[in-house]
Amino acid sequence: MKFLVGEKVSLQVPLPYLKTSDSISMLRPPDLVSLDEVGTIIGIRPNDLLEVKFRRGNFLIPSERLKILNKNTTDN
Repeated sequence: MKFLVGEKVSLQVPLPYLKTSDSISMLRPPDLVSLDEVGTIIGIRPNDLLEVKFRRGNFLIPSERLKILNKNTTDN
């Protein structure tokens, strides 16, 4: 699946941990992001990693763990 910067996404499945996208990455507990929380893609990294901005921080998440939210819900 092709992801673009600026797209709204959410988690498909819970993750065992979250990895921050800081210059020195840290592992964070998975409960910082719920499955129904909406995030925005702010960067695309090698190896199908996406940098996603959620309410509680920016995290590196594998693309296969994310789903794009329906764009038609905001279009009129």
